[in-house]
Amino acid sequence: MKMRKSKQALSVPALAPAYVPTEEDFQLKDNQGELQIDTNFSAQSFWKDVVIRYFRKISAVFGLVMILLITIMAAAGPGMNPYTYSEQFLSQKNFAPRVKGLEKLGIFDGDESMKTTTGSKTVNLYQEKGLEDVYYWFGSDNFGRDIWTRTWSGARVSLIIAVAAAIIDMVIGMSYGLISGYFGGRVDMVMQRILEVANGIPRLVIVTLLLLVLQPGMLTIIFALMLTEWVGMSRIARAEMLKLKEQEFVLASRTLGAGSFFIIFREILPNIIGPIITQVMFSIPTAIFTEAFLSFVGLGIPVPQCSLGSLISEGFNSFTTHPYQIIPPIVVMALLMLSFNLVADGLREALDPKLKEM
Repeated sequence: MKMRKSKQALSVPALAPAYVPTEEDFQLKDNQGELQIDTNFSAQSFWKDVVIRYFRKISAVFGLVMILLITIMAAAGPGMNPYTYSEQFLSQKNFAPRVKGLEKLGIFDGDESMKTTTGSKTVNLYQEKGLEDVYYWFGSDNFGRDIWTRTWSGARVSLIIAVAAAIIDMVIGMSYGLISGYFGGRVDMVMQRILEVANGIPRLVIVTLLLLVLQPGMLTIIFALMLTEWVGMSRIARAEMLKLKEQEFVLASRTLGAGSFFIIFREILPNIIGPIITQVMFSIPTAIFTEAFLSFVGLGIPVPQCSLGSLISEGFNSFTTHPYQIIPPIVVMALLMLSFNLVADGLREALDPKLKEM
């Protein structure tokens, strides 16, 4: 028996027409406060951003201002009075500091406290010798030479030696380290063994022997510092090269046929200029101290020329009787070394992209 299925009418609902959105359905969301876009980074170049971040550090600005002031005084200071750095007036030796205008206030008036067996007494050599129109701003030394002129002349010599030695060491050490790190292999092994031998000999021994063989002078000290101060720069340059030489931009340049030295000095060097500049700024105080030490022990600038180290050595001999003679060169050298270290520290933070968000 066949059964017939009943056909049930299926009711299908009618589809609504598709909705077409209009402009009124959309509204812009004001989310500028949520995006937190670094407009300073997006609108400025790298070096402009470095300058802005550098001048935000007060200690770095202070160091830069002090370096500029000392440099200006080293250039113009010796010509601010009628004396020269080598001119001697034996009748005016060991005069205390005296400044026109300040003597009326009771300071820098030429008075000096002298210790004797019966106690201490105050003497004024300007009045005793009838030299009322003579002024030595920093006083005079044992040979009657003006300490003001000699201090700024010595600062000029120390700055020239330190900056010249740092620049030469930068060129030598940077080139040595970049070439060693780029080629690697046997080249790197041989160059690093040479560096270890050079670094194993105490630099003070090298400088002392060199100054004993050659004639002491500014060029000899620069040459001596050049032989010993490039090791640190070389190591930094080699470390940066090992970190960057396998990057994509280097591989792309090598694929396009660029030569090795083109890649080293045109592709990689601009990317490590920050650590190089920082190391140069840190090496300048070291060169100043080394030159001052050599001059202090008698291996530096020959007389009658002077540097900060030789002035400190001369003032040390009369420190117990005339302490004012050693104070100016010590203060100038301390400010120079402190200022260069502050500038180097500020440059390190300004040139390091990792510190940008801190």
